[in-house]
Amino acid sequence: MESRFVNGVQCYAPKSRLELLYYAMENKKILIAVNAEKILHANEQSRDLINRNLGYPDGIGAVWALQQKGCENAIKIPGCELWLDIIREYELFKTFYLIGGKEDVVKETVEKLKSEFPRINILNYRNGFINSDTEKVNLINDIILKKPDIVFVAMGSPKQELLMEEIHKYYPAVYQGLGGSFDVYTDQVKRAPEWWLMNNLEWAYRLIKQPYRIKRQIHLFRFYIQLKLGML
Repeated sequence: MESRFVNGVQCYAPKSRLELLYYAMENKKILIAVNAEKILHANEQSRDLINRNLGYPDGIGAVWALQQKGCENAIKIPGCELWLDIIREYELFKTFYLIGGKEDVVKETVEKLKSEFPRINILNYRNGFINSDTEKVNLINDIILKKPDIVFVAMGSPKQELLMEEIHKYYPAVYQGLGGSFDVYTDQVKRAPEWWLMNNLEWAYRLIKQPYRIKRQIHLFRFYIQLKLGML
């Protein structure tokens, strides 16, 4: 699978979601979503964090960057869809562990998953509020004990990536950081309608719905300009 460095961030360019899934499963990788904002604001710590793992193009900005650098077949793979693709592909063959979200949200997520995927084997789950070293050690020991094949961590970046790396040292498996995907899955947060998604305008829809995001979204224009000028 090809990859390119953009502003020092290594982003892989799978030609399909299945290619990414198979690669991650074969190599027991930590999947990290890469978008324009992460590329633009990359520093030494965030670059190293992504580059040690498997960064994939979660946003259209990352796709543009890969295409400009010669990966013409790169595609956008939203993380909030990818984890469900993983479940669809491996529901009958793999085991799962969920971390993240508020207690009621993660419980609702598990209930909905068991309803939509009746044969799914969820070994355990917990919320994303780990407030002490003792809680973290207990979590790691539970994962080591239960031996899941795939662990989903929905806590936001970089907190979720740092936790995944720490657990991965003790128990190698496939890990994916999900941000707010449990909230989206349980309809606590609404994604953009299909037309906006199909036309790569999810960022614009979110800006319309949440005008206060303008300070963050303005960086997308900076990213695009710098990309076209060959500055990334």
